[in-house]
Formats: sequence, C-alpha cells, structure tokens
Amino acid sequence: MTEREYQPISFKDALIEMKDVSELMVDLSYSAILFDSKEIALEVINLEESMNKLVYQARIQSVLGARRLEEAEAMSGMLQVAEAAERIANSASDIAKLILKDIRFPAKLKRIFPEAEEIVTRVIVSPGSDLAGHTLGDLKVQSTTGMQVIAIRRGKGWIYDPDRTTRVESGDILIVRGPEAGEDILFLMAGAMERPGGEPSHAGEVDDLDRAVQLIIEMKNLSELSVGLAYTSLLFNNKEVAHEVVALDSTLDDMRYDLDLWILEAARKIDDVRYLRGLLYMSSFAQAISDSAHSIVDVLLRDIEIPPVFKKIVRESDEIITRIPVAASSPLVARTLKEASLGTVTGMVVLAIKHGDRWVYRPGKSVRLERGDIIIAKGRRDGECRLYELAGYAVEMPEE
Repeated sequence: MTEREYQPISFKDALIEMKDVSELMVDLSYSAILFDSKEIALEVINLEESMNKLVYQARIQSVLGARRLEEAEAMSGMLQVAEAAERIANSASDIAKLILKDIRFPAKLKRIFPEAEEIVTRVIVSPGSDLAGHTLGDLKVQSTTGMQVIAIRRGKGWIYDPDRTTRVESGDILIVRGPEAGEDILFLMAGAMERPGGEPSHAGEVDDLDRAVQLIIEMKNLSELSVGLAYTSLLFNNKEVAHEVVALDSTLDDMRYDLDLWILEAARKIDDVRYLRGLLYMSSFAQAISDSAHSIVDVLLRDIEIPPVFKKIVRESDEIITRIPVAASSPLVARTLKEASLGTVTGMVVLAIKHGDRWVYRPGKSVRLERGDIIIAKGRRDGECRLYELAGYAVEMPEE
C-alpha cells in the first residue's frame, strides 16, 4: 500500500476540488468512449490518483476539525458528500480501464451520443480562424456558444481542463461539451470545414440493440441530472428536490432491468457479442452515478445538519449551481426554452423550473417561462451573469 503524505488543505478546498475532479473525470470518460482514445482514458486514471489524495486529506481534516458532537454530525454529512464524489470518480475510472483493455462499444452508441442532452464533440482549429491565437477567456467560448472546452490536443500532447488563460493555437483539436445548438457556432469560430458525422440512420424497425443504445443515452442524461439536483437540494435545503433524486434513482433501476433484457435479446441476433459488454458497463456506470446522488441527498433526508461551508463548496467550484427568479421585465417571459436558446446563449444547463408550487424537472424545449418562475441551472460563473441579465436583473448579481 502506498504511504500518503499529508499536506495541509482546508476541508472546504478539498471538497471543492473533489467535486471538480469527479465531474471532469465523468466528462473525459465519455470522451474516451466516443473517440476511442486511450490517451484520454489514461488521463482519467491519473485523475483518480489525485482524487485518492484529496479523499485522504478530507478525512484527516474532518477528524482534526470536529471537537463537539454537533460539529462531528455536520462533518459526517460532508464526508458522505465527499464519499459520493469519490464513488463517481471511481466509476469513471472503471470506464477508462475498459478502453485500456480494448473492450469495444457498439458503433450505434457512438452515433447516437449526439442525442444526449449535453453532447461531446471535437473540432480542429483552422489557421486564421476566430479561435487561433486567443485565450479561451478572451474569446468567451462558453458564454458565446454554450460549449465548454474540457481538453485540447496539441501535437502529441494534451491539455486537460483548460481555463480562461489557456491560449488556443492553429491546429489544436478541441474536445468540447455542451448543448447541440452551440456546435454550429463553435465550428464557425474554429473555421472548421467538416463536421463530425456518423453513418446515416436508416428508417425501419428498431431492434433490441437500438433500444438498448437509446436507453443508455437516457440513463446518462438522468444520472447527470440526478447529481445536479442532489447538490441543488443541499444548497437550498429543499427536500422536495431531494425526493426527486430518490425517484430518479428508482427509475434508473427499472431502466437497467429493461436494458439487461434487450441486450440479452440482441445477443441472440449478432455474431460478436463482445461488443455488448461495453453497454452493460455503461449502464452500471450510470447507475453508480445515480446511487451517489442518492447518497448525497440522504444527508438532507436524514436531517443531518448541512454546514454553511457547503454553499461555498458548490458556489466556488468550476461548475456552479444557481437559483434565479424570472423578473416581470425579463425578455424570457412568455418565451419557450427553445426560443430563448438559454443553453447556447449562457452555457448554463437548466436542471429544473418552478412554476408557482409545481416543479418541472429536466424541462423540455417547449416549456414556456413566465413571470415569477424560478430557474435552477448549472454552469460557469460568466454564464450565470448572462442568465441574470436575461432574467431581468442588473449585471451585479443579487444576493441569493
């Protein structure tokens, strides 16, 4: 067993970094599958070691920080959140190891990935394009396109989790994640001549493998939603949202039963069943993420005290969660999410909308916003500023 060296770090900072690293590992593991990249998979494995060090530091700090029973109880809740982030990271690492072991995934899965609510794609930066020679911060890529750059391939090397100071060069290959609507804008900015494309779909009967692949994408969407809602429930002390996370976990259990059946049916009709193993691992991955989200809300449902530091953890991480009411003067009033193009304009993902006393989780593009609606969204801080403006507020963000 490797002996770990303790390096002083605040419990808050450890949890912030754990949240950021686990989310990056999930993004990169899906990217490794989509692009069949062992290099990206290896970076996921490297990040797991960073996560292990953070877990160790968080546990030490929790022991050092609790002096009274009340402090210990609050600390136990935060440790449960930390352990959930660790499980998410471990699951992402398991997926990366599959790529390194040459376990294959059906081509249909890669073709259908763009149907996920947040797509992952890659684009080559052309000489003389708007992107070449500028930093991501100067370009405001995410707030302009809604797409977040999660990795850059430059020559034979990689830049993972680039920040606003990272300069984009001609010939770079950007791996980006975000709403599909932002893909066209990003390709124009990059001066790309070709779009990534898959084989054309053929009309006709949907077979068991098609159903299985569609279900994997749905499980991916729901598992990522459940994590966002889990953090939301603790951030705003909302048990109603927490119960939705529990319901999503139950839904994913049922979906996995259906998936197993369809994969078994598909195995009878194809020559090489090895390509089906990847789907089984993918469903396990989505379920593990959902189970971790359930573990996070368990803190709230068992009435464990949530210390004020948790708000700082969520608000100071790379991807923040915000709660914004729609003002009467907002241009969003009476417009659908599709008409408002919130994902593209702000780079924020809308997790839920509250109409009066009713919550709409995972709202579709046809959902119409009204005065007084409350938008729960996740994304980068500059996107939050833009969302506040659209919701009818001054640039200075109001108190939460």
